[in-house]
Amino acid sequence: MMKGANVAVPMSAVRIELGWQSGPGIPDADASALLLVGGKVRSDNDFVFYNQPQHPSGAVRHEGKQQGPTVLDVLSVQLAQVEPQIETIVVAASSDGGTFGQFRGLYVRVLDASNGAEVARFDSTDATTETAFVLGELYRRQGAWKFRAVGQGYDSGLAGLATDFGISVDDAPAPAAQQTPPPAPPQQFTPPPTQQYAPPPPPQQQPYAPPQQQYAPQPQQQYAPPPTQFAQQQYAPPPPQQQYAPPPPQQQYAPPPPPQGGGAPVNMSKISLTKEAPSVSLTKQGATRGTMRINLNWTSQSHRGGGLFGRRRGGGGLDLDLSCFFELADGRIGSVRALDRSFGALDRPPFIQLDQDDRTGSSATGENLDINLDFTAQFRRILVFTSIYEGANDFRGVHATATLYPLNCPPIEMTLDGCADDSRDAVLAHIENINGELVVRREGTFIRPPAGRPCAGVMEIARMYNWDFGFKAGRGKG
Repeated sequence: MMKGANVAVPMSAVRIELGWQSGPGIPDADASALLLVGGKVRSDNDFVFYNQPQHPSGAVRHEGKQQGPTVLDVLSVQLAQVEPQIETIVVAASSDGGTFGQFRGLYVRVLDASNGAEVARFDSTDATTETAFVLGELYRRQGAWKFRAVGQGYDSGLAGLATDFGISVDDAPAPAAQQTPPPAPPQQFTPPPTQQYAPPPPPQQQPYAPPQQQYAPQPQQQYAPPPTQFAQQQYAPPPPQQQYAPPPPQQQYAPPPPPQGGGAPVNMSKISLTKEAPSVSLTKQGATRGTMRINLNWTSQSHRGGGLFGRRRGGGGLDLDLSCFFELADGRIGSVRALDRSFGALDRPPFIQLDQDDRTGSSATGENLDINLDFTAQFRRILVFTSIYEGANDFRGVHATATLYPLNCPPIEMTLDGCADDSRDAVLAHIENINGELVVRREGTFIRPPAGRPCAGVMEIARMYNWDFGFKAGRGKG
């Protein structure tokens, strides 16, 4: 499509893909949607993006990223559920860590959600210094949905774009990741100092005004490392009087619910941990209570197409297990790991738990591990790692993203890719209690098994990070 062109969208549900070519020096980007009446949102609830992934009506959802040679960020729109008063659904994109002039092959396309057929595609080829774009819009004309290619850029980022449409933005930047991380294990890499981010310049372009007559559409294994068990480190739960009452439902990760009208401004921050900026203090970010979810999603270059995140059970698809070792303040150690049949608990030690839904590896949303930060004082350190359960011989060609969702803190994201050897295990993050301050450090380290012991990668992790376990054979996942 050319800029300004439009096309009919006759189906009841569509999938909207923001895509670009990955590669060195290419920034990240995020898709978002704004539901408008008279050119403005009715409230902050009408903004759908990574920190507010679902519209209250259920019609528009931010589905998330798919990594690969072409990176996709996906929105789903259930057109039949769009509220009658909505006139326009703006499809926008914002860059993270650069400008859109650095992107290659940037496009937006609309697909029929029922069969994947392409309805419309607009390629953006003239970007320069913009950090946000209105790429297109869904609108209703005479009772029928249409899509228009727009291509209007902003130099003010997602916050500037959203403000133009009436969103109340909490634009205080997220504090930079700490420059001085806690000491790493003996064989770990010492990262260079943190590089500071310079905010984008103020907008220099005229804001985009959607057509007034429009009426909006609705968005709508592998080979397992030898199982281990840590029987020697098992312990009895504390006496009844010490039992913890779980936090109320509103404290649990959902993901983050949409803000209510008239509430706090929308928080657009997220924290990316990198080799240059590897650590952040949860305590200084205000994450001192409630349940923090750690989510792991992945794609494989050789196993793409197996669902939203490339996962296919029983069909040779890649399946990763998310696990952790823990050490409590009283010196007790253990694991939370499906292959050990050790799923943990949130209301008693270790105050860490694998998500029930992911114990079979069948969830399309990846693997989830929950940590109860109400018991921060009970933690000494937690080592989060992942292992190939089936579907690949090693991590070559695998791209994984781990995201932490603490309360009162922006999401914390880290990536894992670039494996060049036969590693089947990888350490994602080290969480350590340093004088009462809980600090997360990105590791991103692939672990090769000892010579002649191809299944002993988890034992090697324990050795490298000084967890003194007495390993026994486990029984596998049930």
